[in-house]
Amino acid sequence: MSDELVGRLREIPLFSEVDDEHLRRVAEVATPFEVGSGFVLIEHGQPGSGMFVLIDGTIEIELPNRAPITRGAGAFVGELSLLTDTPRVARVRARTPVRGVAISRAAFWELLDSEPRVAVGMLPELARRLVESETERA
Repeated sequence: MSDELVGRLREIPLFSEVDDEHLRRVAEVATPFEVGSGFVLIEHGQPGSGMFVLIDGTIEIELPNRAPITRGAGAFVGELSLLTDTPRVARVRARTPVRGVAISRAAFWELLDSEPRVAVGMLPELARRLVESETERA
């Protein structure tokens, strides 16, 4: 675990309220990854085994019957299938080279148990996504 990774995680809104001790724990359980443009991180309909947090780069989220959504550094994806134990609802593809961390299902739940502020950090983004989804339907 590097201090650089802890510093980069600190810049991500999801982890901004997490204390240093727990942020180091996030860095310990997270698996850093780098993928090239076009790489598929998540495939629609597949079971969820983890979530991804972007440190650098841009992804495109492809939801059925909707225009693609672009997200960049600081975004997180894949959490819904972990929270609900349902198949993936979207396809997520790297639009540019992407660097980030993957957090497995087991590590995710361990983090939520030990650091509930991670879940609290997710709420504004999840609420925004719900509003966007409902607005598109109207």
